[in-house]
Amino acid sequence: SVRAAPQMFSEGDIGVLPPLGVYDPLGLIETRNMARFEVMEIKHGRSAMLGFVHVLLIEAGARFPGYLSPSQGLKFSDVPAGCFASLEALPTAGWLQIMLTTCMMETGYFLFEYEGYPNVGEKAPGDIGGDSWVRYDDPETKTFKLNAE
Repeated sequence: SVRAAPQMFSEGDIGVLPPLGVYDPLGLIETRNMARFEVMEIKHGRSAMLGFVHVLLIEAGARFPGYLSPSQGLKFSDVPAGCFASLEALPTAGWLQIMLTTCMMETGYFLFEYEGYPNVGEKAPGDIGGDSWVRYDDPETKTFKLNAE
């Protein structure tokens, strides 16, 4: 039996590209809030980019001044330069703080009324750049730029 095409997306929508078109082999589009997943994809992509910048800065030797853990006498300059070595040097309490903050962000603890899912107002997902941010008024140019990412 052939599954009916999802009604939420159609050919020509942003992200619906040939040759696959609307690619949803498990049929999840009709059962999920896709706006939420779009916002989550943008957020997780930004987190991955920050992680990559972290690796670049650590390998380049960039360090904050002062102590990473004053109680353990661990300075930022004491953290080794390797990707995994720098992660292993972090004390357990530091990992717990990172995980607590991450969980709070994932569950919406830090959402405010003026921005954030589901209260984005008139803004598009990921539109946090302020008034100086470049926006494309031409729909064709905007579609091209969004699909090229």
